[in-house]
Amino acid sequence: MAGDSSAAAARARAIPAPGRAGHASGGPAVRTPEGLAAFNAAPAGAAEAALLACCGSRGWARRVAAHRPYPTLDALLAAADEAGYDLHGEDLDEALADETSADLPPGTPAAAHTAWEAAQSRYESRFHHAFVICLDGHRPAEQLNQALSAIHTRMSHPPEKERAIAADELRRLARARLSRLIGRADTVGSPSVPV
Repeated sequence: MAGDSSAAAARARAIPAPGRAGHASGGPAVRTPEGLAAFNAAPAGAAEAALLACCGSRGWARRVAAHRPYPTLDALLAAADEAGYDLHGEDLDEALADETSADLPPGTPAAAHTAWEAAQSRYESRFHHAFVICLDGHRPAEQLNQALSAIHTRMSHPPEKERAIAADELRRLARARLSRLIGRADTVGSPSVPV
């Protein structure tokens, strides 16, 4: 499924792409010191712009950027998580407004497109923001079923509960996007995407 909003992608280009020295298979070791070093050394505005490509809340981006330098990627991800747990009110509204619903991958049957578009339309009409879900750990072949199942389940939630779930999905998405930005691609299966 497609990825981030075009506005977020444009903001990501404000900082040079961090170096990718290798991939981690999990665990605490940072395998991409060049990416983390570039992020730590970037001017505040560039670091915040790069972070906005991970989560559309300016408050979240300022908070994460303000605590640089980070000694490890795991420390950066922990700070991003902490800031993500604190997304409330206008910061959460801003982050949700920055997300876009994704298109299905090429080759998806027409019936799936129809079902997906109808589900997205109902969701957006009910909750007034794009449906977001982190699909890390799911193979590409599973993503459509996972997304459709989740959107149908989440449609039954009261707005307060769905807002909390959306905030948690945004936190997970931000973490995955930040890992890719810095250079560690240790997710199982597929990238995280808003859908």
